[in-house]
Amino acid sequence: MESELKDLNSKPAKIQQPDPTHDDTSSKDDRPLLKPDSSSTAAANIHELEKKFAAYVRNDVYGTMGRGELPLKEKIMLGISLVTLLPLRIVFGMSLVVVYYMICRICTMFSAPNQEEEEEGYAHLGGWRRAVIVRSGRFLSRSLLFVVGFYWITETHKDSANTKENSKTEGTHQLEEQEKPGAIVSNHVSYLDILYHMSSSFPSFVAKRSVAKIPLVGLISKCLGCVYVQRESKSSDFKGVAGVVTDRVREAHRNGSAPMMLLFPEGTTTNGDYLLSFKTGAFLAGAPVVPVILRYPYQRFSPAWDSITGVRHVVFLLCQFVNHMEVMHLPTYYPSQQEKDDPKLYANNVRRLMATEGNLIMSDIGLAEKRIYHAALNAAIDPGS
Repeated sequence: MESELKDLNSKPAKIQQPDPTHDDTSSKDDRPLLKPDSSSTAAANIHELEKKFAAYVRNDVYGTMGRGELPLKEKIMLGISLVTLLPLRIVFGMSLVVVYYMICRICTMFSAPNQEEEEEGYAHLGGWRRAVIVRSGRFLSRSLLFVVGFYWITETHKDSANTKENSKTEGTHQLEEQEKPGAIVSNHVSYLDILYHMSSSFPSFVAKRSVAKIPLVGLISKCLGCVYVQRESKSSDFKGVAGVVTDRVREAHRNGSAPMMLLFPEGTTTNGDYLLSFKTGAFLAGAPVVPVILRYPYQRFSPAWDSITGVRHVVFLLCQFVNHMEVMHLPTYYPSQQEKDDPKLYANNVRRLMATEGNLIMSDIGLAEKRIYHAALNAAIDPGS
């Protein structure tokens, strides 16, 4: 990894520069983001917001929050898809979910779920039960992506760079190659990210606690071995979740049969062009990680789930005949001793590598700013609400 970091010094990642027109002092942050004025003023305010919160801005035909004025051709195509493609995809998609739910139900019969704190799942199952859950889950996840319109997924696997120039000894390389990574770290663009990773490696991941109670999906998430978290929880609860995640990453690193953890260190979704600051949860264990970069090229509707409601996003996505996905798998990142001792340094170095290799712009805004942007957009578009 030392040689890769040297390469990064000569190939700096793009960083979003702060807008000089904005002062981030607390006194100005307390001012209203929008002025209750005319429609032209609201449009100007939206433009200002888009410059400040660029990582969440939609740039597709459907416009801000998916509520822009569509060209006539797009309206006709959308209307046809609403009465033909949408119902078919919903029926086939729900059928696949029900089939997998039944498989999970059969495989977990007469088995008690793991009831440890922040966990309630069946990832501990072994033998034929686990094999059936994993293999059918990967196949049906890819099938569901196909139904949604991802007929082809372009995948590239990058090799380790500059092996000859690496200062580590040959023995160290051989030792690293035998080490299993403990987690997959991925940029987060859409809920579709999870379907891809399920079809690719079937990892466990962190989910909101409410997911466990959703019909059909709840049992499936338990079979994945999800770690459940309450997003608005107190700090003491959050530390408990971080401890569980760290233990699971270490277990996956040491135990070849344990599922790897899938973690989105950004903590929220973007429009796919940016990479937000990384949280350190995936890096606290000091285990190797596999960086994965997802991109969703588009011409009409962007599959990114950034500043659009869930229902509207699903409807427009299912009405688009073809959707595209590109995946870049980077080499396993083996941390140095310094990175193991400093998870923040480890996280920043992996983030910088992913931004450089994926041609992503690094931005330091996060979930709090996303909520401000959403609230401001709602106020601008529906001032009376």
